[in-house]
Amino acid sequence: MSVIDKLKSLHSAEEFFEVLQVEYHPEVLQVLRLHILRRMGQYLVSAEFDGMSEEEIYTAAQTMLSQAYEDFIKSNPMAERVFKVLKEHDPNRPPAPSAKPAFVQLTSLKTGS
Repeated sequence: MSVIDKLKSLHSAEEFFEVLQVEYHPEVLQVLRLHILRRMGQYLVSAEFDGMSEEEIYTAAQTMLSQAYEDFIKSNPMAERVFKVLKEHDPNRPPAPSAKPAFVQLTSLKTGS
């Protein structure tokens, strides 16, 4: 089984760290698991593995997971904004040109009796 196929078969953040032999603190991973794996996924998608040996791919994946972990040790999820919902709620980001402010007509609201 190739390294990439093995990674695709994993089900938990802990499995990624164990398979790639990257040290982690369980209390950190408990809180940041989705952010770390999402960032690693971003790194993997941007990588070019063509022509690399399985050993080189393993080392690259190991480095990417380690870097993703470090990204969130040195920073935080709000600063890194790896998920769309966090990107959309960036106070420093200008609103999209087609974005309309939410509007609810008062007549559409029903009052309880």
